Amino acid sequence: MRYRTIVDAMLILVRDGEVLLAERQGTGYADGWWNVTSGHLEQGETIAQAVIREVREEIGITVAPHDLRFVHLCHFRNPEGDARLGVFFEALTWAGEPIKAEPHKCARIAWWPLDQLPSNTYPYTRRGSSSTARASPTRPCGETTGRRSPGPWAGASSRIASGSDGMNRMW
Repeated sequence: MRYRTIVDAMLILVRDGEVLLAERQGTGYADGWWNVTSGHLEQGETIAQAVIREVREEIGITVAPHDLRFVHLCHFRNPEGDARLGVFFEALTWAGEPIKAEPHKCARIAWWPLDQLPSNTYPYTRRGSSSTARASPTRPCGETTGRRSPGPWAGASSRIASGSDGMNRMW
């Protein structure tokens, strides 16, 4: 059978050493977790077009294609067993001030130091953001081992900190 995966377009917005994160709400997936601006690749889009569309929809800023820098590629399987491929970009410049443009999906937005992300940062986001800080776009995060945790992300931050998050196997 042909392999299929969800492709996520992820934008890391950094200003003065801090990354913009949004706390998810009302989506039914990872609600209560902090994440970078992101969304799924839609039919007919390039990954750059998807990330540009998502930032306009979610935080109301404009990013030009030539202002995107690829920073990380992450492939993993979430606790529900869905494979995901996250393509992380950093915006070198942008127009506008970020706002909470989708309040039905976002509780709040805030700037966080790259080295002090909140403990409930989505594991996927933590990997991409740390790659931005290290400038290591070619270090894949691997796949999970397929083990189920008691809850979708129970203890994720401690597993990441200890290196036992199941995402440390390299292809």
